[in-house]
Amino acid sequence: MDSVSETHEPEGGTSAAAALEWFVDPVLAVADGAITFANEAARHEFDLSEGTLPREPEPVLGSDWGPIEAALTETTVGTTRHVPLETAGYDVRVHRGEEGATIAFERLGEQEPPASDRTVKDRAINEAPVGITISDPSREDNPLVYINEAYEEITGYDYEDVVGRNCRILQGEASDPEAVAEMRTGIDEERPVTVELTNYRKDGTAFWNEVTIAPVRNDAGEVTHYVGFQNDVTARKEAELELERRTEELEHILERVEGLIQDVTDVVAGSTSRPELEAAVCERIAAEEAYEGAWIGERDPATEAIEIREQAGVSVEASSVGDDHPAAAALETGAVAVDSDRETTRASFPLRYNGIDYGVLTVCTDRDRAIDDRESVILSALARAVASGVNARETSRTLATDAVVAVEIELADPSVAPVALTAATDARLEYRRSVHRTGDGTSSLFTAEGATGEELRAAAAELPGVALEVLVEHEGSCLIELSDDADPVGWLSERGVRTRAIESEGGAARLDLEIPRSANVRSVVEAIEDRYDGTDVVSFRQRESEGRSRQEFASRLEESLTDRQFTALQRAYLAGYFEWPRPTTGEELAQTMGVSRPTFHEHLRGAEAKLCGAFFGEE
Repeated sequence: MDSVSETHEPEGGTSAAAALEWFVDPVLAVADGAITFANEAARHEFDLSEGTLPREPEPVLGSDWGPIEAALTETTVGTTRHVPLETAGYDVRVHRGEEGATIAFERLGEQEPPASDRTVKDRAINEAPVGITISDPSREDNPLVYINEAYEEITGYDYEDVVGRNCRILQGEASDPEAVAEMRTGIDEERPVTVELTNYRKDGTAFWNEVTIAPVRNDAGEVTHYVGFQNDVTARKEAELELERRTEELEHILERVEGLIQDVTDVVAGSTSRPELEAAVCERIAAEEAYEGAWIGERDPATEAIEIREQAGVSVEASSVGDDHPAAAALETGAVAVDSDRETTRASFPLRYNGIDYGVLTVCTDRDRAIDDRESVILSALARAVASGVNARETSRTLATDAVVAVEIELADPSVAPVALTAATDARLEYRRSVHRTGDGTSSLFTAEGATGEELRAAAAELPGVALEVLVEHEGSCLIELSDDADPVGWLSERGVRTRAIESEGGAARLDLEIPRSANVRSVVEAIEDRYDGTDVVSFRQRESEGRSRQEFASRLEESLTDRQFTALQRAYLAGYFEWPRPTTGEELAQTMGVSRPTFHEHLRGAEAKLCGAFFGEE
């Protein structure tokens, strides 16, 4: 018994270990991959001396350990499994507990044990950690004739409550009729059966019961009794059901929002204006059964209040959207914000694209239906799609609108190529136009004075992500093409901002920008300040955009030109090719395009013809 006290006892504690010492059959306890307890019969059978535990099972049990280990892996915690062995004179019954397992060996062809052994086995059965019942099918309604202590603990019924009554005493309104019928069939067919069903304790509380019923036969093979094993598996079953519920819920959410996202994507692609887009998005969300409605708002830079732009399914007053509203929190943090009042759950999603805030989308649901993390992720993706659509509409308005806010800013960030070049040389750079190069993105043309082309090339070679090409150089000035990873012109254009002018000198640049009045001007300026260090806003002023008709004319003409025609015409004009005397030749311009002189002139004549046609109304 000393070895028992030094090692892990089988589940059931000291009393169970004491009882098992008197068993005539071997009993082992296994925990953490080792034999931690062996009763006297097991120590004798497997030559285990006291003080030698724990031991690895395989050297002790040999090839029998394989099927026993497999059975342990497959056995649910709190249940028992019978394992036939081929190489020993035993079969085994394994019982798996929370912290280990008990392996009881049963001799094959065993004769009726002496009365003293039966007493020990009766004691062990009564103290087993699973509920055990015995019923007598020879009596009317197959009543219970025995229950052990674990059964009383699991069910709350004592001996006097249940003995003489059928085991259905544990059943109630939530007990699965199919499971009950399966047990009845097993009894009728005199075979073992295991089911899981809801049972009820004496106090009326429900629990999940794993029930195994097996026939007990006499020497003649006749069924004399049925033994039942009850195991409270509520924790495991509730975990399984919760997993099933969450899986079904996720599948439902994905099925539902798949159509929602597709419809919103179609709205983003098909709407022609920002108000049309926002109204259609709110209406589509409100039409979804799971949501009461939706609205889109935007912070007014003058009043700091959130103004309602569009709404559907709900009626929201701007005055009700205060600083404690999730919409305000979403705009402030740029993250999802959710809260509930007495009637509604509200989830707000920032509409942000390319660092520009275009407002906030708020989705309203019934207070009893929370918007969980998975749904928030999906709706956040939807909000980003809406923001990208708004960005596209605002960008397209830049060329067409007359109502703009003119913003003049100064940049001193050395990551901006014109700033770095004028800091490294005595050059003065003036922006002329952006160049859309096929497959190479956007670059910008600048005229440069005060530095030679060689000086500018050398300075650009020191700047990461900057490529500079001298297109034309004459009389102390150059026409250069500048490609810059941090190019502000292309970055601003993606955010609906038109760059009218850039002048850079002495390591600083001044930009003249036009932002549509309908855009969130403050958000655009804040994005510029966040991107470029040393940004200083010089002025704000509202004005009518200058030269709208000229811009439209140029836009229509540009659409009619091929890339080569546009490049030839643009470079010829900016290089002074149409002046007299010409400061540059067609041969030089052809070289900047990487084509022959005849090919350059062919492109130039084609562009001139389309220019004249557009001017005189022939195209």
